[in-house]
Amino acid sequence: MAPKPRPFICSSCGAAFAKWQGRCDGCGAWDTITEERPLAAGPGKSLGALRGKPVPLLDLATEEAPPPRTETRVEELDRVLGGGLVPASAILVGGDPGIGKSTLLLQAAAAFARAGLSVVYVSGEEASAQVRMRAQRLGLGKAEVRLAAETNLRDILTTLEEAKPDLAIIDSIQTMWLDTVDSAPGSVSQVRAAAHELTTFAKSRGTSVILVGHVTKEGQIAGPRVVEHMVDTVLYFEGERGHQFRILRSVKNRFGPADEIGVFEMTGRGLAEVRNPSALFLDGRGKPSPGSVVFAGIEGTRPVLCELQALVAPAPAGQARRSTVGLDSGRLAMILAVLEARCGMTFTGLDVYLNVAGGLKISEPAADLAVAAALLSAREDQALPEGTVVFGEISLSGALRPVTQMENRLKEAAKLGFRNALAPAGGRLSETSGLSVSQVSDLPAFVGEQFGAG
Repeated sequence: MAPKPRPFICSSCGAAFAKWQGRCDGCGAWDTITEERPLAAGPGKSLGALRGKPVPLLDLATEEAPPPRTETRVEELDRVLGGGLVPASAILVGGDPGIGKSTLLLQAAAAFARAGLSVVYVSGEEASAQVRMRAQRLGLGKAEVRLAAETNLRDILTTLEEAKPDLAIIDSIQTMWLDTVDSAPGSVSQVRAAAHELTTFAKSRGTSVILVGHVTKEGQIAGPRVVEHMVDTVLYFEGERGHQFRILRSVKNRFGPADEIGVFEMTGRGLAEVRNPSALFLDGRGKPSPGSVVFAGIEGTRPVLCELQALVAPAPAGQARRSTVGLDSGRLAMILAVLEARCGMTFTGLDVYLNVAGGLKISEPAADLAVAAALLSAREDQALPEGTVVFGEISLSGALRPVTQMENRLKEAAKLGFRNALAPAGGRLSETSGLSVSQVSDLPAFVGEQFGAG
């Protein structure tokens, strides 16, 4: 018996189903299953019976020139893009509402126009007059950027075909709609179809396209995950409204390194690039205090120093709280468990709060030792020596593992005036002027040396 066809596909994870259902069994997402029609090959014909044109095959060792790039001379933006804008590329930019996505892209449009590109800015959320008001506030009123306010994708593509711009910015993809798709704007089907049409237009016409996407409460770009696979580059614009810092992070880039960041400061005149993020994140730190530790991290290809702040307080009757800002809560739970099991430092009955100052989000395991140092410093009410940076990965056995780019971390710390570093043993280090490095083999030894316990 022939297997039953499974034409219903989850747009989030790609799982196939024989009939429609509200919840995907594969990823647990709701309302993501849509019907996929098979490729039509004509009545009575199979796809294999149709003959197409041969595709040229190249050797793996074939050398091709790297793609040309257009630099904006905004170093933080060029860094995240991998060195500039590549022609015919599709870029997706996501971020929380009100974080400054439209401000960033309007400034980027003006920068690309100054670099000699023909730029069209299409807004589906604001009228042209509102975009002009923002441009005047940012001092970009005379930038050679052409504006349009439209949500009908058919009309937008016709306009772009006639205008033939080098760069088109679509703000946002959730407001675009196709009259060939029977669903409301912002739905999974509309977002996927609109992204496909715009990406195809970019590749076939040689026009670079930047798409703005909203994010969900979990921090993921709203809509089907397949949109992130369609485009060449995915950027996230991060930050806290209470902080003036904004971070543009690359999570996917076919033309450059992923996990690269660009740091900006929100001012009354728009976003200003930050050339030295470490100095900005540590600005106003003052003298060392219990619970405060400086972590030497790596974001993409650049070293970044930031402050980790911990607070440990007696918990009221009941379960103690564990709260983190800027760090994975699961990582905090693991470090607390290792401290208790391997070092005898219990946190039972204590509330634990951990914060990454400046609104930065840390995901690399090299922050483990800095987190442990901040927690112990707060628990013992004892500050680390002044001018000390900390980094290292903690294993479940309590051993400290070497991390990548140790030399770059130490050079950045020395450049900012730090004199001491606590690092795991086993890493390759050369002499770094003005910096004394104490290498520790395991966490119990670190606790005994710094806090007289373990």
